[in-house]
Amino acid sequence: MTPRSGLRRVSKIAVLILLVAGWFRSAAAASSPWEQPAAALAEQIAAILGPGQAHLIIRNNSQISTDEIPAIRAFLEQDLKARSIQASGAESANIIRVTLSENFRERLWVAEIVEGNETRLAMIRLQAGAEQPQAMIGGLTLRNQSIFTTIQPVLAALEIGNDLVLVESEEIVIYAHSTDGWKQQTLVGIGQRKPLPRDPGPLFYLPRAGQGSGAGVAGMSCQGATQPTKDWSIHCRESDDPWLLTPPQSTQRGASADMNIQLTPLRAFYNSARDYFTGVVTPSIGADLPPFYTAVLLPRSDGGGLLLNGIDGKVMFAEGGALKPVTGARDWVSDFATLDSGCGPGIQIVASGSGEAIADSLRAYDLPALEAIPASAPLTMDGTVTALWTAPDNKSIFVVVRKTAAPAHAETYEVDRVTASCN
Repeated sequence: MTPRSGLRRVSKIAVLILLVAGWFRSAAAASSPWEQPAAALAEQIAAILGPGQAHLIIRNNSQISTDEIPAIRAFLEQDLKARSIQASGAESANIIRVTLSENFRERLWVAEIVEGNETRLAMIRLQAGAEQPQAMIGGLTLRNQSIFTTIQPVLAALEIGNDLVLVESEEIVIYAHSTDGWKQQTLVGIGQRKPLPRDPGPLFYLPRAGQGSGAGVAGMSCQGATQPTKDWSIHCRESDDPWLLTPPQSTQRGASADMNIQLTPLRAFYNSARDYFTGVVTPSIGADLPPFYTAVLLPRSDGGGLLLNGIDGKVMFAEGGALKPVTGARDWVSDFATLDSGCGPGIQIVASGSGEAIADSLRAYDLPALEAIPASAPLTMDGTVTALWTAPDNKSIFVVVRKTAAPAHAETYEVDRVTASCN
């Protein structure tokens, strides 16, 4: 055998090895469920960002195994590089923040492309395929239980032990539970100088750790001692102090059961003459907030964000010093509340979806990024939802439903407790 023929044989073997190796790489890529969605998302990102460098961050709020994240990152980096975007530049001012999320119907991958002060979104949906195990399918069901019914307008209610505290338009009424039902125990006048509007807007009645309770409504502040239980002492006074937006117990579970997020309690200044919050909160969250009706803190793996409903009807999310619009919340009314269901990502937002309809409804939503995704079917309420708020344990919400009976059009107010179970 001549040296040249030997070289030709070696070359053929080398080519064969390369072809086989390439085939194995192609087969491995084709067998991955992440190749196609990564390419689709990279295409959208490139159309927004153009050639250059960017710092790629991946946040997993889904039940995709953490072992799969390196493969997803590799696909994204490869597809971005093919479109002239270098995704390894940690020093770059451009940021690509990808959030992987899901609900019981589909997966959703959202990319926030940050260039200076501008943030734009790219988004793809992944239908649940054969590669997704059945155990990964989430979703929840909302259920309600009637607690109390009265002819007096109820602005807020809360169960404390065996007692039920109702905040009405001019009074705070405490009921004690007995074998015969709820019995009125204490009645305290709020003492406001001006009558409250029919819809008084936000009102909170939150336990203060070991010290009783506090309530605020339209320029009034009420504090109460609940020890011993049957000796309530409540005093109300005029006040323009900022209201507490979040319960004093501010630790919430994050996207996984072993992740607890410490949320700093926020207070907000309330305009009692206009019936909304001014947008000034303390401590500052680094973003200029518009006037709003409702706001809740949501846990994130890197801290917390503030979800709020502006007086213009727009739902916004404040995080990292920036205020961003939320899609999928067009049908929400001014009130919503958080619920720690333990289903899917763990924390859902429950919102009323029909305003002044004869038969209102509640629905739970996941908010993995900046789109509200339905996490439950609508729960029909037998009347109009006038207020809702989170219970102190975060495991349920309280709802006030106004009902109108024909033909006399007599109104009653029902206090319900809404809970969730995983599907």
